[in-house]
Amino acid sequence: MTEERRATIRHRVLKGGHVVVNDGFSTFDCTVRNLSEAGARLKLASIIGIPDHFQLLLDDGRSYACSVIWRRESELGVQFVAAE
Repeated sequence: MTEERRATIRHRVLKGGHVVVNDGFSTFDCTVRNLSEAGARLKLASIIGIPDHFQLLLDDGRSYACSVIWRRESELGVQFVAAE
């Protein structure tokens, strides 16, 4: 079993969302697989073309500025960052 390294516990969810890049001109559909106050795990068809920093827009209207922490073939682990 792996050691938990997250500062906040993530809850399993199944929410629709969009990775928004290029000032809103490009979007990628995603599914949020787990979510916490500090970050999320996103499932995408492909992570090709996803930058290290982007906006996550959930179907329920919530929006988060994100920084990628890890990448896998079709998943991203992101940390929510404060707006500057």
